Amino acid sequence: MTKEVKSKLDKVNPDKDEGQVAEAIEEQTAKLPSDTWLWVALGSMAVSLTFKLLKKNDVSLFIGLWAPSLLLFGVYNKLVKQLGHDSKS
Repeated sequence: MTKEVKSKLDKVNPDKDEGQVAEAIEEQTAKLPSDTWLWVALGSMAVSLTFKLLKKNDVSLFIGLWAPSLLLFGVYNKLVKQLGHDSKS
């Protein structure tokens, strides 16, 4: 990256503050216990298995694919609690 581009980028958000949308999301997700996302992901796996046993493969696959996203939300939730905008105060 050239020095000119880097200096322009540094001027965009010099304090590296979060935007209003990110702060609002952080406030809401921080209200949930971190293990909530783990239990919801495990629940989606159980529901997916149930549909698989009932030979409803398309629904089973659809619900089973929720688990990775839910676990990622859990990681995001944990990071927000540890490193979010409110940790600076």
